[in-house]
Amino acid sequence: MKGSHKFSFSKLFVYLILILAAFFSIFPFYWMFVMATNNNSAINSLPPAYIPGKELVTNFTNVINTIDFFGAMWNSVIVSTITTIGVLFLCSLAGFAFAKFHFKGKNILFIAILVTMMIPPQLGLIPQYYIITQLDWLNDLKAIIVPGLIDAFGIFWMRQYISSNVPDELVDAAKIDGCSNIRIYWNIAVPVIIPAFATLAIIKFMYIWNDFLWPLVVLREESSFTIQVALRGLIDNYVRDNGMILSGTFWATVPLIIVFLLLNRLFIQSLTEGAVKS
Repeated sequence: MKGSHKFSFSKLFVYLILILAAFFSIFPFYWMFVMATNNNSAINSLPPAYIPGKELVTNFTNVINTIDFFGAMWNSVIVSTITTIGVLFLCSLAGFAFAKFHFKGKNILFIAILVTMMIPPQLGLIPQYYIITQLDWLNDLKAIIVPGLIDAFGIFWMRQYISSNVPDELVDAAKIDGCSNIRIYWNIAVPVIIPAFATLAIIKFMYIWNDFLWPLVVLREESSFTIQVALRGLIDNYVRDNGMILSGTFWATVPLIIVFLLLNRLFIQSLTEGAVKS
């Protein structure tokens, strides 16, 4: 009996911790939704509103009347999706090469890639902008997509995951059977590293979607704005409509929630189905 009571108490304690963690994680999003459904008077009142109001449609109507919200959302979808797919493909190829191939200077090259992770991206802003201007890519989504196709963290993450989850014996057996390197990568490595794909996709998609500085520098016309740059147009220097601002922010966050839920489900499925076990 004592053992069962201790087990029940410890289990209850763990559930309480998880509930508190979930509450503090979800509350900011809920608060943003509450602010997006109220007007300025309700937001600025003391105590402030803590339940959803009736201004959700009005605030969102003000958003789409102020900025090209749907156009900016579509631009962000294009940029984030293409960049994420490119990163998954190119970084997994590079990670596979670093993990399973032996070539001269491999360790030095891998260390050089890791060093680039320590350099703040702001330091490369000017040379990167110069290259974009020479290519005549200003006000073009290519200026955001192409520089983001290779990611140092993505190469590191894929290399570590492939090293620990793709057995060398399996790769050697495939080579003996006459498989090419591309076929080994596609038929052996890819099915195993789907969980790594899902994790990297979540990280990269969110990073590109939330990026503000670089799109602000290279995109000048409203028709090419991504959503983060477009949301800047909701801020007025004289009259600030907080309900409208938070409404735009809330709806701009919804695609991230959807992507996370979809890839999280894929991640769990990949762990429980068709895994290659050594």
